[in-house]
Amino acid sequence: MAKLVIDANRKLSKINKEIQGQFSEHLGRCIYEGLYVGENSDIPNVNGMRTDVVEALKNIKVPVLRWPGGCFADEYHWKDGIGPKESRKKMINTNWGGVVEDNSFGTHEFFELCRQIGCETYINGNMGSGTVQEMSEWVEYMTFDGVSPMADLRAENGHEKPWTVDFFGIGNENWGCGGNMNPEFYGNMYRRYQTFVRDYDGNKKIRKIACGANSDDYEWTQEVMKACFRRISPQQHGMMDGLSLHYYTVPETWDHKGSATEFAEKDWYKTMKKTMYMEELIRRHSAIMDQYDPDKKVGMIVDEWGTWYDVEPGTNPGFLYQQNTMRDALVAGINLNLFNKHSDRVKMANIAQMVNVLQSMILTEGEKMIKTPTYHVFDLYQVHQENDLLASSLETEQVGLEDEYMVPNLTESVSVDANGVLHITMTNVDLEKAYPVEAVLLGKEAGEIKAEIVTGHMQDKNTFEEPETVGVQGFDGVQATKEGISFTIPACSVLHIAVK
Repeated sequence: MAKLVIDANRKLSKINKEIQGQFSEHLGRCIYEGLYVGENSDIPNVNGMRTDVVEALKNIKVPVLRWPGGCFADEYHWKDGIGPKESRKKMINTNWGGVVEDNSFGTHEFFELCRQIGCETYINGNMGSGTVQEMSEWVEYMTFDGVSPMADLRAENGHEKPWTVDFFGIGNENWGCGGNMNPEFYGNMYRRYQTFVRDYDGNKKIRKIACGANSDDYEWTQEVMKACFRRISPQQHGMMDGLSLHYYTVPETWDHKGSATEFAEKDWYKTMKKTMYMEELIRRHSAIMDQYDPDKKVGMIVDEWGTWYDVEPGTNPGFLYQQNTMRDALVAGINLNLFNKHSDRVKMANIAQMVNVLQSMILTEGEKMIKTPTYHVFDLYQVHQENDLLASSLETEQVGLEDEYMVPNLTESVSVDANGVLHITMTNVDLEKAYPVEAVLLGKEAGEIKAEIVTGHMQDKNTFEEPETVGVQGFDGVQATKEGISFTIPACSVLHIAVK
């Protein structure tokens, strides 16, 4: 019997809705065919955006969308993607597949997509191959409400009023595809570039995100924080609002990542162990950030995370198209629990990517669309958005194969919403064993209980032929007790319990 203790009187931190953020890059069929089909497509659309995909994303309350990359961002010149579509420049997408990018999806289309979804905007600027002037003019084009060359150009292109940019990233992966920079150099470049990302609207601040580390590159975090916090006056404290972190769960090696659908129990537990490494990364990068920012005003922004496997057989290797199984559902649940538990520092996360790329929410094939197991986990977890994290502790045991592939059997996070309802989310990574759980509620008596679950066998997936193999199901196995609640969490499952 596993024991879960929840202290309803101890609110630890706010769980930002942005923790459930998404990422869309000009990569493979994420934008084109996935999100955007154009106004003249036979596929139902509104201003070129696929109606079925937009509705599915609205249903999980996507809070924020990052665009245009990714590695693509540091080769993206925004003026190529504005104006009449027939006159926009065509280019080769050198990062992803060597295909022609016709720039028919640009700044105006991105803001239209976010308007339809109802989400915040996270723009990634080009530091790697772009100039300070180019970045500054893009911000002016998007956000200035007045008389200026860029505001006038925006009006000429059909949008008189400015948009709202909620977050702006100064470069992407500048330790690699964004320029192969050293951390000290990037830190000083960041100081320069961010100066010209101006808040033209005095009532709305653009939150600036610095490029953070690749996985466990702690030196990068140390040196960037040091450079950005050196010689800072009180008036300059808004120089950095967030520092990113990128970490992908790769079961094998970068050269041979393993199949997304054909895998053994060993691969399952190896994947779980690698994804749980995220907690160590958060803790150690947070400790470095604490040296310079003890009040945690700078958020950790995990704006690329998720599973990365070999592409589906027969597809373009540069398109990163992979299927999605119950293994991905557990990876999603584990990471979202981790982000919740560290929401004092983790302020946003953006799974890679939204449609048709890596660990996506949605897969499309022509006019067909399916929701992945990962989508259904995000559906379960949307209840945590903007809640208060509650103190909780859970007894676990090690499960898996051999010493090398042992992991904790259960993970959890607990929040309370504005109406006083407790939301408990748990994962069980054990492929065979269900676990009885006795939950003690301190400071609260269990009233009405509702629960739902995503569960199945490890290789279960949704296909265009069988689109509903994995989904959200009702779960009636929770009972109120004198001390709280009790239930048994099935093997290979992600569970949400709401307690009024």
